[in-house]
This record gives sequence, structure tokens and C-alpha cells, in this order.
Amino acid sequence: MPGAGSLKAVNYLFNVAPRDGTVIGAFAPGTVLEPLLGRSEGAQFDAPSFTWLGSISREVSVCAFIKSAGIRTWDDMRSKRYVIGASGGGAESDVFANVLRKLFRLPLRIVTGYPGGTEIILAMERHEVDGRCGWSWTSLLSRSKALLDGKQIDIPLQIGLEKDKALADVPLIMDLTAEPLEKAALKLIVSRQSIARPFAATMADQAFREEAKNLSLDVDPLSGADVEALLKEIYASPAAVVKLASELVRETP
Repeated sequence: MPGAGSLKAVNYLFNVAPRDGTVIGAFAPGTVLEPLLGRSEGAQFDAPSFTWLGSISREVSVCAFIKSAGIRTWDDMRSKRYVIGASGGGAESDVFANVLRKLFRLPLRIVTGYPGGTEIILAMERHEVDGRCGWSWTSLLSRSKALLDGKQIDIPLQIGLEKDKALADVPLIMDLTAEPLEKAALKLIVSRQSIARPFAATMADQAFREEAKNLSLDVDPLSGADVEALLKEIYASPAAVVKLASELVRETP
């Protein structure tokens, strides 16, 4: 059910779909946080009131740069000028780039309007932009691993609540500030990574696990109770935290 970046599907689940267990939804994780962050236009749901079945994975996203950009470390991201490609309209490629630029005062410029991640990657290869942020690590491994194996890209930052074990030496966004309000706002924004694949599946099935492994897809389930608890915690965030988070994700020139 395409439309408005999953919003149409989420509204349908909450207001129209039968409530007898026969309808299951999968949608962009950031959608359920939009009303809290002041982007409630068109939203007709209460996220904590869904029956949450769980998430297939708890993943991180990364900032990745084409090798020629010379952005190899967090210090490079802080000191050099560069251009980030994004889809706009609340996509993670836009949200995380805005958050980084505002919170850490990074000298980056965001170019929006790319239809999706594939087009942003092509723009990197054509040197139209230097990199992208909010790139799912598992998607990178399953679809663009050749760029990594060929050392065509550098990964100076990972975005998630916890580090991915494969990126142990890459800085985590949550560790970049010790200021309590900033850290709480980051947790609110980045928590979407912990419900990265809000979907129901036979996640304990051995055949499913083996197929996911062969496709380089991460399976690290989060229970429905855990998803529900996380969302209730997020929606109970203090007003000051919500205010800062809303300002950080807002698209500005």
C-alpha cells in the first residue's frame, strides 16, 4: 500500500483494517515517530496503541563517502566541507543528515530530491555528491557490498543506539555527546533503528535464518513487548527533549 512514505498504510492499519489478527503491517520505522516530532500532518494513529509483533532486526545506519571525497574519519566530517545526497520528505537520508549538521555544526550541504538510495549511490559514483547518511548497514551489505570490498567507500560514522559488532572501530553517534539533553534527543531520534524492520515473520525458523544469512541480511529479533515498551518510553519523553529532537529533524536550508 504505497503512499506518503508508509503513512497511508499505517493509517489504514489503525483505522480501517480488521482487528482480528488477519492483517499485519510492515512500514518505515520513522513513520511512527512523526507525530511526536511535530510532523503530524495526515497522521491518524497512536503508535503505542498498536499491537506490536516485533522487529526482524535492530540495526544501525551509516554515513558513507566515496573514496575520492577524503572523508574517512569523524574528524574529517567535522572539519572538511562536503555534500550529502538525500531523498527529502522525512526519509532517513534526510533526517540523519539534518540532525548531524545541526547538533554537531558540521560543514555539510544537503542536496535533496533523489528518488531513493540507488540514485544517491549513483550520484556518489558520478561525484555529484560526496556521500550519504542514514544508509542501512544491512542494505549496504546485501546490495552494495562490492563498493565496500573494492574499498570505494569510507565509513566514518554509524547511527544507532548500540554499535554493530562488524563496525567496532567506527564511532557511534550516541557516543559523540555527553550533554544529557542532547543525548536524550538523539535517543528519541535514533530509536527508530531499534525497530528497523517492524514486521512479523517466522524468525526462529531455521530455513528462514539460513536464507537470510546467504543474502547477507541481519536477523536479530526484537520482541513485540520490547517494541511497545520502547515506543511508550519515547512518547513519554520530557517536553524539552521532544522540542530539541523536533528542531534537529526539521528540514532547513
